[in-house]
Amino acid sequence: MHATTIDPLALDSYQRAARVMLANHLVTRTFPDRIALPLIRRWATELREDMAELLGYRLEVTETTARLFPISDRLDTGRPARTPADRVFDRRRYAYLSLALAALGRAGDQITLSELADQVAAYAVRVEGLELSTERAADRDAFVDAVAWLAARGALSLADGDAGGWAADPEAGEALYDIDRSVVFAIFRPPRALQHLHSVRTLLADDTDSAATTSVPSRAAAARRVRRALIELPVVYTETLGAAEQSALGSEKIVAEVELLTGLRAERRGEGVALIDTSGRFSDVRFPGTGTLAQVALLLIGEIADRVLDIDDPLPRRPRPPAATGIADGLDAAIPAATVFAPLVTAPQEPVDAEDPADDEEGPEPITHPFVDDEWIRATVHALTERYGSTFAAQWQADVGGLTTEVVGLLARLSLVETVDGGVLALPALARYRGAVVTVRTRAESELFASARSLGAHATGEPATASAGAAGSRTSGKGTE
Repeated sequence: MHATTIDPLALDSYQRAARVMLANHLVTRTFPDRIALPLIRRWATELREDMAELLGYRLEVTETTARLFPISDRLDTGRPARTPADRVFDRRRYAYLSLALAALGRAGDQITLSELADQVAAYAVRVEGLELSTERAADRDAFVDAVAWLAARGALSLADGDAGGWAADPEAGEALYDIDRSVVFAIFRPPRALQHLHSVRTLLADDTDSAATTSVPSRAAAARRVRRALIELPVVYTETLGAAEQSALGSEKIVAEVELLTGLRAERRGEGVALIDTSGRFSDVRFPGTGTLAQVALLLIGEIADRVLDIDDPLPRRPRPPAATGIADGLDAAIPAATVFAPLVTAPQEPVDAEDPADDEEGPEPITHPFVDDEWIRATVHALTERYGSTFAAQWQADVGGLTTEVVGLLARLSLVETVDGGVLALPALARYRGAVVTVRTRAESELFASARSLGAHATGEPATASAGAAGSRTSGKGTE
């Protein structure tokens, strides 16, 4: 590992480069900022070899781009593409983004927004259930969101005009974009030809392990999976791992290697390990944080912790359910094997499971966690809203049901709870934030446009800011604090 030989004075620079690459997967001359690519290029050789050795990732660095090709050990819905206004991409926006990339790959050095829209519209009619009509405002908005995603990463740069004007009125508005072909080609580089896949599970295979085709995974492969989990997941719970991965997670050396690569600190508990990102720059979700959702989530954690510790009325306990297969099944059902890809689809292959736990009917008793039912959660969020609702964002003050759904989703994304039928399981990392204290601050009446109150909350004994994963830009996500 090259990090062990780097001068201590330069180690921080190397670790910053590693964090930038792991957090973004694609770095260009302008994304995520203008200093990132020179930093990556400085450490390109060391990063390329360390990423391959420790994680099995492939790193390609050119004069204009740096592209990390990660290996997925699981399917994750927690790191979607987002619009410039931070709205999650829907299926239509993903489709327009994919078709826009296909059109840009055949374009020249410049293209107008209307020309790109026409090409995407022509491709869309070949996809069942998809259409791009420039006469519909919803279609135009979705298409502009896809173009903005590309522009943010440097694949397109606005040369003239205004995309917002075109979205408002395509007859009156127009925009001209310069195309950076190197970025276009770097964005979409799948490890396998997608047209030849029978199942999305095939994308979960680790080709870096020579023993991957055997029934017993090698120690090196298990170690790489654990390192990847430490980087990609908010918390790595021991109970979710197979025997080989549990052994690797217990190794101080493997955890120390991830700490040295990223410059982050690992927090180890009996239930698992988490990387702690005190800067908040390596994680795609900061927690605790500002905003109604983060603050209500922190308050709800305190209420759940108190409920779990109530010895007079103990909660029922349940084991975590097995890993869901619904995501993979849904994606497999969407493969257009009977239409345009029919000549290219190969014969069915055996699915490759990301996790291959041993089938041991005589195994130990399953680990259980406190179960909190949905009715109690809804009532608790409603009570918090009645008490502090005047400090919440306006959109949530009248939508307690939506607020509850979003807050529970945030906690699940942070691996603090797991949603199950009828409620949630309180996971061990949730206890890290127990004892939330609420402070309602009142501004001076003399302040211009002073709001009545503002809500602030923090976990006693913990830093005021912290983060938790999920990316890909993957972008990746990382640990909680």
